[in-house]
Amino acid sequence: MVILGTEYAGEMKKGVFTVMHYIMPVKHNVLSLHSSANEGEGGDVSVFFGLSGTGKTTLSADPKRYLIGDDEHCWSDDGIFNIEGGCYAKCIGLSPEKEPEIYNAIRFGSVLENVVYDRHTREVNYDDSTLTENTRCAYPIEYIPNAKLPCISSGHPKNIVLLTCDAYGVLPPVSKLSPSQAMYHFISGYTAKIAGTEEGVTEPEATFSACFGQPFLVLHPARYAKMLAEKMQQHSADAWLINTGWIGGAYGIGQRIKLKYTRAILDAIHSGELTKAEYESYDVFNLNVPKSCTGVPSEILNPSRTWKSEDGFKNTRNSLADSFIKNFKNYEDQATSEILSAGPIIS
Repeated sequence: MVILGTEYAGEMKKGVFTVMHYIMPVKHNVLSLHSSANEGEGGDVSVFFGLSGTGKTTLSADPKRYLIGDDEHCWSDDGIFNIEGGCYAKCIGLSPEKEPEIYNAIRFGSVLENVVYDRHTREVNYDDSTLTENTRCAYPIEYIPNAKLPCISSGHPKNIVLLTCDAYGVLPPVSKLSPSQAMYHFISGYTAKIAGTEEGVTEPEATFSACFGQPFLVLHPARYAKMLAEKMQQHSADAWLINTGWIGGAYGIGQRIKLKYTRAILDAIHSGELTKAEYESYDVFNLNVPKSCTGVPSEILNPSRTWKSEDGFKNTRNSLADSFIKNFKNYEDQATSEILSAGPIIS
């Protein structure tokens, strides 16, 4: 593999990942995943899918759970294993208050990329994006205090979490997905290009990336989705769609959901609280939304109650739903009728 003309070291790891997306499913019948993964005290594993900027690295670095890895994994008949031996975290806006595990992992032995620092004090300014919004740090996984070493788990995922950064503020902070919905949203791979992850992007822009990793796929997305569905069914895994993006309005009007609320949602998933919760239907996208969640204001759980303009909300929701429908036409030829019926419906 030869990589030319890049100033982004991530191309190396992504090149290897692309190779694994062929070798693992085709040669070994092992599912390759663009995901992070962690494990609870009881051996329960959670897998987090998501593109850059959706929270894979941040949310999987949970002080209450063991980190298996933050970006590239495989799911075999024997459990989950990490392809890498370290992490490659975004640094823009990094602070010890928001992300203490990642902040404290940056020390001797780690490598900072494209950051700005004071030549006299050697202090790094993590808020400076003069060179690029996509500043990074590579560090060994053992720099995370609760890393699982070696990065392997014999447990099979109990929770599949699909992370999206919704720039339009119409997807709920958390939804419980049916198996068909999980496949639909996995194949869709909706999120937003946001500042800090894409060159030239200074505000969110809607995008779809199949299986939350389209640039790395070498087979049809339905092939990976079928393998995921089979493993989820075999191991009775629950699926969740979590929006780490905007609430109360689109970008520029609403606000980004607080990290502490998303962490509280994950705590409720891992404790089993949301499995037993009471749900209400969220139309158009036909999602099941919990009526309450410990540590999260109940009024933000359903987006229809957070917007000031009802017409603005409905128009924006329908517009995003239409984008989903148009995007999925690319995959209709190999999707089952159950998956096709799991998408949004505009009345």
